[in-house]
Amino acid sequence: MPHPTENLPSPEQILADLKEFIEQAVEENHGSTKPVRPKHRVPFSWPPKAISHQYHIPAKSWTDRAEYEAHGEKFPVRVAHTPHGVFGRCEKCWHEARGDTVEEMLRRLQKAGEPLFRRQLAIGKTLGFPGRFVGRISDLAPQDLVRLLYCPDRDVAYEAKLEIEKHASLGVFGPALIHVLRDDRHPHRRSAQWCVLDTMEDISLILPDENDQREAIAAMRDLLWNATDDYARAIYKAGVVIGGHLPGQIGKEVLLECFHAPSKYGRRAAMHGVFHVVEWHPPALREIVERLREASLNDPEPILRRYAAAMADDLEAGRDHGPDPVFPEEEV
Repeated sequence: MPHPTENLPSPEQILADLKEFIEQAVEENHGSTKPVRPKHRVPFSWPPKAISHQYHIPAKSWTDRAEYEAHGEKFPVRVAHTPHGVFGRCEKCWHEARGDTVEEMLRRLQKAGEPLFRRQLAIGKTLGFPGRFVGRISDLAPQDLVRLLYCPDRDVAYEAKLEIEKHASLGVFGPALIHVLRDDRHPHRRSAQWCVLDTMEDISLILPDENDQREAIAAMRDLLWNATDDYARAIYKAGVVIGGHLPGQIGKEVLLECFHAPSKYGRRAAMHGVFHVVEWHPPALREIVERLREASLNDPEPILRRYAAAMADDLEAGRDHGPDPVFPEEEV
């Protein structure tokens, strides 16, 4: 992030930009604030392996020229006619294709470029840029990195999260990240919240201010308390962070409180999270087992009553826990 410290936006400016960004997204979504169930993250790797290397095509073979068009943009192509077919190389996007004819090669080259174009267009749309984003995420301003946490392409969001972690020492991200945790309006908030929760695994690094840490813990607690879904497994992640990455007594109290949350997703996450509390704070074992036994009798969800009983058994036996239960609507 090549920005001199004196030119950095303030935490307040980044937060204000985020709030405006969220309201724009709600407006574009026709006023709906219902969360979107995101797709799984697919790690992105580019450029793909050059097919010409498999056939040992020498540099002197690339003598012809062509072009293809995609998304309103023309891409120049270097062409090699060989006994193995026609090869095309788009140096603008660093990818290749092979076909029996120039036309077939160009069709394949265009298709091969789509993963890159989809990613670049998704970044551009999220940031409000026209067309493809052809820069580097690492060069973006802090407020743009925060916006990218909401990118529908979850690998882009994850890369933005990594950049935020790398530059946590700038001290400008805290209020915006806490606001992401409290966001109940942006359609893509769940995957953004997962990313922020991942940064909170080292909460003192990402939020060195103790007041910010307390606000973040309260926001995580509220995520469990009010969850209407567990898209992107964000609620599960909050339980893991509270139970496994906060000081034992703090995590224990928050999660035990959430045993009584109105959200069944939050209660499930809390029952999972207390397992990690015991891992890092063994003196909590007896109290947590007792509370799980109570939940196994009193939780309004039969699935969670069975889960609480199984978790108590696992803790008492000193073994790893079994899989989390899945609610019927999550199996769709």
